[in-house]
Amino acid sequence: MAKSTKTPTINDVARAAGVSKKTVSRVINRSALIKKDTREKIEAVIADLGYVPNPQARALALRRNFLLGLLHDNPNAQTVLNFQEGVLDAIKATEFALVVRPVDRHSPHMLEDIRHFLEQQRLYGVLILPPISENDDLAALCREMGCGYVRMGSAMLDDEEHVVASNDREVVENAVDYLVGSGHRRIGIIKGPDGFRSAFERAEGFMAAMKKHGLSIPPEAIGQGTYRFDSGLTAAGRLLDRPGRPTAIFCSNDEMAAGALHAARQRGIEVPGDLSIIGFDDSPIAAHIWPPMTTVGWPIREMGKAAALKLVAPADEAAQDSRFPARLVKRLSVAPPSSGRS
Repeated sequence: MAKSTKTPTINDVARAAGVSKKTVSRVINRSALIKKDTREKIEAVIADLGYVPNPQARALALRRNFLLGLLHDNPNAQTVLNFQEGVLDAIKATEFALVVRPVDRHSPHMLEDIRHFLEQQRLYGVLILPPISENDDLAALCREMGCGYVRMGSAMLDDEEHVVASNDREVVENAVDYLVGSGHRRIGIIKGPDGFRSAFERAEGFMAAMKKHGLSIPPEAIGQGTYRFDSGLTAAGRLLDRPGRPTAIFCSNDEMAAGALHAARQRGIEVPGDLSIIGFDDSPIAAHIWPPMTTVGWPIREMGKAAALKLVAPADEAAQDSRFPARLVKRLSVAPPSSGRS
């Protein structure tokens, strides 16, 4: 087929492929409604004609910009960054761009502010990080406004089209099993902040594992954190200053685990000789501190990529994934307890 000297249009593609303009538009927008052979035929015509879709025209037709919004109110900057990188993996070589929007989950105007943001930006869809992803009213707002959305969580928060989730409760049980298998019986926990489903799921996994092994969890073995380093430092200090201190501590994220390691060193407590520590996230800090931290690898980047594909390319194989199992990453911060201290 000879190419025309004029700039080809979507109408030219439709004519050459023998389909409607709407069908061509669906292929361009990666609709899951198009059969494979039809898609391949239209894509071949697009390549042969050298047709380049006009994003402005498409945006006007769809009444949406080719923008994805990332909504978050998360104190863990590494989580936001890793998820963002996954989104960028999904939209590279496309006309889509990413807009990151921090929000205040404590504000009484949060939903109103997000509504204004969606109206102003005319987003193609939004990706919502915990803990605001756990807000069902926010999901309802997206549906009301006809804005696609995907929620990230530590449990299934929605149907598979609208969620990417990990198995935090199960993998924390595995982490405690590992500590018990190493000989530990006095095991403490530094929980994440109230209001986070991830903190709840991880604490529940810890409690379930301790109960399974017949181990008590006295109140003095439980610390409260905020997912930040200084809160781990403070909470671990309180656990370690009490009589009968734990020989192992599970921390609900790596930043707090690093704080716990620092608290131990301040007190001359060796890790892992006198104290074993496990974190959660497998963030760079876990591998870079000494000793390297045993932690739970949370596949945040993969979750970010799949979440974005659910919006921009729902037919993509990776967009079908909704559950992303985390795994225990064993390093040097866990060892059997010192003699007589189990």
